[in-house]
Amino acid sequence: MDMRKYIINNFKDDDVSDIKDSIDSSIASMEEEPLIGLGVLFELAWKNANSDEQMQILKLIKLGLNKKA
Repeated sequence: MDMRKYIINNFKDDDVSDIKDSIDSSIASMEEEPLIGLGVLFELAWKNANSDEQMQILKLIKLGLNKKA
């Protein structure tokens, strides 16, 4: 099974609260392995966002990059 399908299958029955908790714990862990799952979730969000939503995501990313610099 490919990694995308595996991750999607792991989350498909979760509610929004469960997904948020998983994202929060993945970020808090500061480990690299959860980045794969976060990347798949980001890909799903990106593909389901319209152009205005994508622009908002890009602005949030840019804001975060500027804060880290």
